[in-house]
Amino acid sequence: MAEPIAVSENDFDKEVLESGTPVLVDFWADWCGPCKMIAPSIDELASELDGQIKFAKVDVDENPGIAMKYGIRGIPTLLVFKDGAPVDQMVGAQPKSAIKKRLEAAL
Repeated sequence: MAEPIAVSENDFDKEVLESGTPVLVDFWADWCGPCKMIAPSIDELASELDGQIKFAKVDVDENPGIAMKYGIRGIPTLLVFKDGAPVDQMVGAQPKSAIKKRLEAAL
């Protein structure tokens, strides 16, 4: 089963920007209730779309530089990267079906 990988400021460029496949980055924090609500959906989508889309998680408390660079003001924020650039953004808790639809559009 594929799972989202934790990325930090040390490996963000390698894992996200240089990825050969689109990447969904989940900006979250441990204290965030809505982040915990969508986590199971993100995990399920990581399995369902394994090989098509890479899933990554960025803890905004531990990696404020990445959050600042991409203008993350509220969490959860989901950013979809393709060819090293953000192509879609979802802010707040989203139903799994809505996330999946947006990801399929990025393919």
